[in-house]
Amino acid sequence: MTQPSIITDEMKAVIGRESEPQTVEVDRTAIRMFARAVGHTDPVYYDVEQARKRGYRDLPCPPAYLGTPVFHPAGAAPSPFAGFKSPFKRVLNGGTEVEYFEDICAGDVVTSTTKIANLSERQASLGPMLIIQSETTYRNQQGKVVAIMRGTALQY
Repeated sequence: MTQPSIITDEMKAVIGRESEPQTVEVDRTAIRMFARAVGHTDPVYYDVEQARKRGYRDLPCPPAYLGTPVFHPAGAAPSPFAGFKSPFKRVLNGGTEVEYFEDICAGDVVTSTTKIANLSERQASLGPMLIIQSETTYRNQQGKVVAIMRGTALQY
């Protein structure tokens, strides 16, 4: 006997729908803090002169750092999951990858939008599991796509 799908029509309706844009800022202090926190010792992430000698406009973002969201106390960050109701409470990060197209450096203002790229399901040892694949596109202040982050969330 086949189990009914956990993916509802309501859930399918959000696939491909982009979130409202979110602004992230890239500044020297945040770059240095992130680089230090993850153990990067390359001076390119700390010394502006070193960064410029290597061809960057300013300190470059270390791998996986794409800026710090601008906090707006009047509202929460936009979510691609608006209107999306999952039957599960537990969430695991199933992996994240970032594809870069342009340098992201201190002084850049980046706008991101996120969409659910795909939903699938599978039976796990603890029961049914929902697999959510998302895609976030980052554009710089000139509107150029500088990076795309693809992530997988596992809900069970």
